[in-house]
Amino acid sequence: MSIIEKSDSKRATYQDVLDTPPHKVAEVIDGVLYTMPRPAVPHSIAGSALGWLIGGPFGHSRGRPGGWWIVNEPELHLGGDIVVPNIAGWRRERVPNYPNAAYWEVAPDWLCEVLSPSTRKIDLGPKSAIYARERVKHMWMVDPDARSLETFRLRSGHWRRLAKLTGNQEVSQPPFEAVSFPLLDLWGLPTPVVPHPRPRQVHDKEMGDE
Repeated sequence: MSIIEKSDSKRATYQDVLDTPPHKVAEVIDGVLYTMPRPAVPHSIAGSALGWLIGGPFGHSRGRPGGWWIVNEPELHLGGDIVVPNIAGWRRERVPNYPNAAYWEVAPDWLCEVLSPSTRKIDLGPKSAIYARERVKHMWMVDPDARSLETFRLRSGHWRRLAKLTGNQEVSQPPFEAVSFPLLDLWGLPTPVVPHPRPRQVHDKEMGDE
């Protein structure tokens, strides 16, 4: 991750984001420009899988819960900061129409960051603080290296952890508890098949027959 700090008179702006090479992700946090390479493959697989698992049932209403806009890597302009979560969601009852622009100026109701060595510090630190400041209600943190998922809810302006899932636990967490899926789905791994016990052989004598 590259960090370009500017003086108070030359704080980073949206133009700096636009001038960033297209193969990098750019964010502006407290006037500082952060540029990061595109995510590695494990990071992309986890983000894409979660986007499909959540976006499928909640982004479309054909016999499913629906009621959300689910967007991969949306650019958010929030109170002077420019951030790009891996996935974010807006309830359609609160945001009936998406913007006709390259970015969103309305804070999402839920978002997810997929942690990587180059982004972990900023995701867990200043970006989480921005999301709390903007009153995002739910935040998930996916860690492909640890193969874990942590879920948080904003309470009294602070993030409170609801759960930490590992192994092959089922994911059914707010605000998407209406569906569930194995955590292994995020890493592109097959779900272990638990064999059913073979039926016990019952002899005639045990049945009481003579």
